[in-house]
Amino acid sequence: MQKRFNMKAAAPGALKAMIGLETYLSQCSVSKTTKELIKIRASQINGCAYCINIHSGDAIKNGETPQRIFLLNAWREAEGIFTEEEKVVLAITEEITLIHRSGLSDDTYTTALQFFSETQIADMITAIITINLWNRVVLSTHLQIGQSLV
Repeated sequence: MQKRFNMKAAAPGALKAMIGLETYLSQCSVSKTTKELIKIRASQINGCAYCINIHSGDAIKNGETPQRIFLLNAWREAEGIFTEEEKVVLAITEEITLIHRSGLSDDTYTTALQFFSETQIADMITAIITINLWNRVVLSTHLQIGQSLV
């Protein structure tokens, strides 16, 4: 596969808006660890090697363990590896990433309210939709590991 086009050259306003979301997320109520788990898990679901590569590296730089990254796509079966709060975040990530199935369920949302404020949940949703946006851009443009998006 060859990269199809440079997003910055083809749609600079769109790229600027996407970077605006990242700027918001860099200062939001969600921890770096949680944001990286969201980014890796959504990218796994979407099959985005470019984003899995970037965010796995970023997670390790932020102190995440390789074991947790390796087990992320099997988090339900990885007893004792992820906290209850992280399990809720991962469930939200999967339900929103796979929105066509049934969306964010009432059960998952109600469980999330036991651990997080509405603002935190809103920030998580923003992080999830943002990584899904990046995944779609990367996959649609055939961006390969090591190539620059901009």
